[in-house]
Amino acid sequence: MTNCYLIYHGETREALVVDPGTGPEEVLDRLKELELNVQAILLTHAHFDHIGGLESVREKTGAPVYVHREEADWLESPDLNGSGLFPGLDPVRCGRAEHLLEGGEILSFLGQTFRVTHTPGHSPGSVSYALDSMVFSGDVLFAGSIGRTDLPGGDHATLMRIIHDYMMELPEETVVYSGHGPVTTIDREQASNPFVTGMLD
Repeated sequence: MTNCYLIYHGETREALVVDPGTGPEEVLDRLKELELNVQAILLTHAHFDHIGGLESVREKTGAPVYVHREEADWLESPDLNGSGLFPGLDPVRCGRAEHLLEGGEILSFLGQTFRVTHTPGHSPGSVSYALDSMVFSGDVLFAGSIGRTDLPGGDHATLMRIIHDYMMELPEETVVYSGHGPVTTIDREQASNPFVTGMLD
């Protein structure tokens, strides 16, 4: 139930993987089918449902991992990434990331520019990756909803500030690729998201 995204260049076959959650076989099969060469694995945050397939994808592709500095330790700790908090879940433990982000970076992949913005609230190290008129927002903003803040490190006031000051300031035509659920747009959320409409008055 977690969205994983493949971003790739149709000619060079270079690719990025965003948030390889559990069940990495489908991702690896798709990479093989499309004959893609993964340049990097970008994490919007380090909750278990977004990193469950990380090691399988990293091992198979050899691609480096990018995560915010505040969640560097979460990759190795089931208690921090949440997999240790829910009975019945297998603990998720990953190796350390090759690259730590602060927010504000400009990353160059696939001949394109990705702007990294620190977007905490759902988790302290959440980031969003913006490319042209698209943003990969993790669990900040959903179609008709927002990210939960009841897990360790979550903060509702911070999340609402980020949504107001960053997400709602993006161009209205920006397509939002979130961590769960369908794709949406900023103008659609401005018009109908009950968590958002009141803050725009």
